[in-house]
Amino acid sequence: MHIDSKGWYVEELKKQDVRYIEGRKIEKYKKHVLRSLLEQQ
Repeated sequence: MHIDSKGWYVEELKKQDVRYIEGRKIEKYKKHVLRSLLEQQ
C-alpha cells in the first residue's frame, strides 16, 4: 500500500481504533477528510 493513498489513511486510522466518523464508516470519506482527521489525532 502506498503512503498517502486513501487505503493507507484508512489503515492508519483503524490502528488508532477510529472506524466511524459521525456514524459513517471511514471508508466512505474522501482522502482529504481522512488526512485532516489523521493529522488531528
